[in-house]
Amino acid sequence: MTRKKLIKNGIIVTASDLYEADILIEGETITAIGKNLSSQDAEIVDAKGNYVFPGAIDPHTHLDMPFGGTVTKDDFESGTMAAAFGGTTSIIDFCLTQKGKPLKEAIKTWHNKSKDKAVIDYSFHLMIGEINEEVLAELPNVIDEEGITSFKVFMAYKNVFQADDATLFRTLIAAKDLGALVMVHAENGDVIDYLTKEALENGNTDPVYHALTRPPEVEGEATGRAAQLTSLANSQLYVVHVSCADAVEKIAEARNKGVDIWGETCPQYLTLDITDLEKPDFEGAKYVWSPPLREKWHQEVLWNALKSGQLQTLGSDQCSFDFQGQKDLGKGDFTKIPNGGPMIEDRVSVLFSEGVKKGKISIHQFVDIVSTRVAKLFGMFPKKGTIAVGADADLVIFDPNKERVISASTHHMAVDYNAFEGMKITGEPVSVLVRGEFVVQDKQFVGKAGSGQYVKRAKYGTTKLLKQNETLSI
Repeated sequence: MTRKKLIKNGIIVTASDLYEADILIEGETITAIGKNLSSQDAEIVDAKGNYVFPGAIDPHTHLDMPFGGTVTKDDFESGTMAAAFGGTTSIIDFCLTQKGKPLKEAIKTWHNKSKDKAVIDYSFHLMIGEINEEVLAELPNVIDEEGITSFKVFMAYKNVFQADDATLFRTLIAAKDLGALVMVHAENGDVIDYLTKEALENGNTDPVYHALTRPPEVEGEATGRAAQLTSLANSQLYVVHVSCADAVEKIAEARNKGVDIWGETCPQYLTLDITDLEKPDFEGAKYVWSPPLREKWHQEVLWNALKSGQLQTLGSDQCSFDFQGQKDLGKGDFTKIPNGGPMIEDRVSVLFSEGVKKGKISIHQFVDIVSTRVAKLFGMFPKKGTIAVGADADLVIFDPNKERVISASTHHMAVDYNAFEGMKITGEPVSVLVRGEFVVQDKQFVGKAGSGQYVKRAKYGTTKLLKQNETLSI
C-alpha cells in the first residue's frame, strides 16, 4: 500500500510564493497541492499556524573529517540528526583527496563514512589538490557515475590543502568543459603562513591571533584573484564562507562585469565577531575557524549583500571539535587549535530569526538562500529546493513565533559547546520530512540511521530557471 500523508492548514512558503494550501504526499513525492484536499487512508498532519518550507539544503559540511591530528566530533549520524532538527533535509559534504592517489579512493572513503549512518539525504563535493593527466582522466567518471558536479580548491592551508594558481586555473578550465562548479576557499595561504610565523616568533599565541594573522585583506585578495582567473577561463566559481566586506566587494565587482560567480556566507559571520576570540580562559578557542570572525561592522555588509543578491547562499561550514580534548590542543599555540565550529543545527533558525524577523531579508529570500538557490546551483532542483507536484517531499513544518534560547544543553550535535550559546531567537522547526517520511515529528527524533540516500547531482547550468543575475524582489 502506498504511504500517504496529507499536510493540512499550513502556510506554504517558497522562494516566490506564500499561500495557504494542503499538500498530499504519496510515497516519496508531492502529488497534489490545493485547498481542502482529501484522501482516503492518508495520515493527516495538521500544520495550522505554521509555515511549510521546502527542506533546507546545507551546501557546506565537514562530517567525520580528519583535521589537525584529530577528527570532527560529529559524524554522518549525529551530524545529519542535528541537521534534521534544524530543518535541513539534505547536505553536501566535502570529500578530501590525497595527492598521488586516485580520486575514486577518496570518494569510496566518504561513501564508507556515510553508509548506514545518514538520516537525511546527502551528496559530496570533491576536493582537487592537484591537476595532472590522471586526475583529468578521472573527472568525467566522477561527474557521470558519481554525480559529483562540484570541485573544491583550497587557496589556504599552506603545506596541507593549499593548491597553486595553476591548479585552480586548470580546474576552472576543466570544469567549464565538463559542466562542474568550482568552489574556492579564498584566503592567501602564503601571506597567512608568513604572518603566522611572525606572530609565534613574537610570542603571540592566544586564540585571537588566529584572526589577526588572517586579516580581511588576505580573503579579499584571494577572492579577487579567483574571480579574475574564472573570468579568464570563462568558467564558473562559487566562493565559500565569505566573511568580510573585502570579499563581498570583489564578488560584486566580478558579477557586475558578467563573471559567473556566486557567494556563500555562514550564520557565524552574520552574528558573531572578533571579540568572541578574545574571551578569557582560552574560551576564544571555541570561535577559531577559517576565515576567522571579523570586526562587527562587516556583518551589515554581509546582510546587505544577501538582501541585494550579491551573496546567494548560506552554508554552515559545520566542522565541530570539542572544547575539551580537541580545541585545547592549541593552548600556548593558536595554530594547533583545530579549525571549525558546530553550526549545522542552528543555521536555518538563526537566519530566520536574525534575517526575516528583523526585516533584513524577505521570507522568500530566506527560502531561496537556505534551499532553492543551493538546489539550483548544485544540480538538485526541482526534485529538491521547492514545494511542487513531482518534487521530493522534503518539507519543514516551522513555528515562526516560538521563542527559545540556543544552548549546548539542548542541541543535538555531539560537541560539548554551542557557538551561539545564550542567543535568543524566534522560530523553530516542529516536524521535518525527508522524501515523505518523518525524521523529526513534533520535535522528537523518529528517523533511522541509514535512511538518508546519496544524491547524484546534475551538471552545472542544466537546472532550469537559473539566471546569473537573478535577484528576488523584496
